[in-house]
Amino acid sequence: MENCLFCKIVSGEIPSRKIYEDDEFLVFHDIQPAAPVHAVMIPKKHIASMDEAGGEDFALIGRLHQVAQETSRKLGLAETGYRLINNCGPDGGQTVFHLHYHLLGGAKLGALTGISGSHAE
Repeated sequence: MENCLFCKIVSGEIPSRKIYEDDEFLVFHDIQPAAPVHAVMIPKKHIASMDEAGGEDFALIGRLHQVAQETSRKLGLAETGYRLINNCGPDGGQTVFHLHYHLLGGAKLGALTGISGSHAE
């Protein structure tokens, strides 16, 4: 998608601090972290939101959850725990309309605010 922030990150047009990358997914550090560890996880395929997913997208989303598990281990979060968040639609707090998850941890997490999906590094 031409004006999608995350598609521009996937293409390399906008730089990011990558944590993980393969043919289907990219995981990078959020530039405005809401927790000590805050990663953004995206499929490289443009899907506007969870509500727009269909058909084969659900297998892709399942694999993205495997990437979340691997990333949590790589970042040292698996033993103590982490939060995986998907904002869907404007009322759900989604501001970047490319399916993505926030992986947060590194501290005991209470109520968090400001996780809109507009932050990439």
